[in-house]
Amino acid sequence: MATSTASSIYTTSPLHTTTKAFSTRLTTRRSSLTLRPTQHRATAVVVNAAVETENIPAVKKDIPAKVLPFRVGHGFDLHRLEPGYPLIIGGIDIPHERGCEAHSDGDVLLHCVVDAILGALGLPDIGQIFPDSDPKWKGAASSVFIKEAVRLMDEAGYELGNLDATLILQRPKLSPHKENIRANLSALLGADPAVVNLKAKTHEKVDSLGENRSIAAHTVVLLMKK
Repeated sequence: MATSTASSIYTTSPLHTTTKAFSTRLTTRRSSLTLRPTQHRATAVVVNAAVETENIPAVKKDIPAKVLPFRVGHGFDLHRLEPGYPLIIGGIDIPHERGCEAHSDGDVLLHCVVDAILGALGLPDIGQIFPDSDPKWKGAASSVFIKEAVRLMDEAGYELGNLDATLILQRPKLSPHKENIRANLSALLGADPAVVNLKAKTHEKVDSLGENRSIAAHTVVLLMKK
């Protein structure tokens, strides 16, 4: 009798009724959230399409560069210093017991400037345009490279807004040569010397640069649409 009464109380309890109703609503809600088979297939197609796009080249060679009012480029170059080579910076021969070992004349500043201009134009770097595997560039003056970079800049309809370059080397001191280097670089670029800036820093005797075993340069250029 007690068991029957307990069963009757349980089945008619408001709490039980509420729980049952909630369970029914939860089951209905889950059913509404379940993807149909066609929805599963559609999702799989989207995922596969995303994976396949990884094999598509990002930029086709025949797509012209976007025309922008300004373009910014950064260049970097580093060369090992070895005895028996001339040290040429910005087209100027600098007296020193070591020079840049390179396929061309090893002008670290001009190489860096060329890369900055090419980068601003969205073109391949200097090593791709003038590969060191090509014997015709053996010992070539880097002024050839910078003239080509200027031609490409002009062909694209841009002119130099300004240039800021930093040379990093422990020796020799460049203070006596900076103005000659800047003047020659300006002439090669066909630019007013007022928009060409050159700085020189040591590397505080740290690593190969500070131990006079290498020389490096950084350059930033701003190109403006003509």
